[in-house]
Amino acid sequence: MIQKREHWLFASVMAGGMVLCWLVFSRCASVSLNEGPSENYEGLTWRQVNHQVVLNHRLQSKQAKLMEPVRTDVLTVTPWLAPIVWEGTFDPLVIDETFRSHNLTIATTVFAVGKYTRFLRDFLESAEKHFMVGLDVHYYVFTDLPGDVPGNITLGLGRLLSIVKVPKFDRWQEISLRRMELIQTAIEDHIHRVAHYIFCLDVDMRFHGRVGSEALGRLVAAIHPWFYMFPRSEYPYERRTVSTASVPQDQGDFYYQANIFGGALEDVHRLTKTCREHLEVDRSVGVEAVWQEESHLNWYLVKNKPTKLLSPEYVWDDARQDAKEIELVRFSSVIKNKAEVRENP
Repeated sequence: MIQKREHWLFASVMAGGMVLCWLVFSRCASVSLNEGPSENYEGLTWRQVNHQVVLNHRLQSKQAKLMEPVRTDVLTVTPWLAPIVWEGTFDPLVIDETFRSHNLTIATTVFAVGKYTRFLRDFLESAEKHFMVGLDVHYYVFTDLPGDVPGNITLGLGRLLSIVKVPKFDRWQEISLRRMELIQTAIEDHIHRVAHYIFCLDVDMRFHGRVGSEALGRLVAAIHPWFYMFPRSEYPYERRTVSTASVPQDQGDFYYQANIFGGALEDVHRLTKTCREHLEVDRSVGVEAVWQEESHLNWYLVKNKPTKLLSPEYVWDDARQDAKEIELVRFSSVIKNKAEVRENP
């Protein structure tokens, strides 16, 4: 009798947890879709996303099946009730039905400076197969070598590419340090008028599987593939108090990788503006955070919790092969000789 009672209690807890996961995931999606424009923030008016989500009867029936437990081997909800997206935690049909009918445009920034232009073709060709398929996407390629941007990439319907000229930097770290400033400026100058969401991606990456509307949210960050099993004390946060990116030993939830982050335009603008300001303060006193803009990104996300987290499936490292919980690699960094491709020390 006691064993039966314990079994029933365990089953009830698991079922309740999965219901909570689905409700949280659904809420985060609906928050993004029902959020109206924020007027006159920094003089900008954001594209309005104000839609009521109505699923047809077939998908409503499909949605109900998501209450069944599908992943018990990984954390799927954060302590602040933000969903963590893993394979098996969402239904592509339901998520796509939610977003695709609203004519959304996803701005996508990528920096290809110096020898990093060699990664552009593979990045763009794989993105056209897997990234936000069925949605309008506007790629913004930041480069010092516009002539090296491949001109014969076939883009799908509703997908555009613009080149943003940037100067050649003396050090590879300077590219990282200036990234937040350049994205903030691009949002203010143009992107806020044409897009609803923005994702900021690294160019030396390749898409292998779906990265779609399940990744959309107000503020989205990806869990670093090398540190998600580590204790907080071992996260490579900036610890020196002289830097504005400093995170105390007793703070922090996850360590996020800067290879992919994004969200609604207003939220990402606020993130990039804050990080740029902190980077400038550090520069004024001769300080450079240990991992440049990634350190500042992590500081910001400690203080401003992301509304959706992408599991390491979305930012994998091809050099790592020992993770049984990774059922599908979606987006991963390309193995390369960093010393050769970075040119400068």
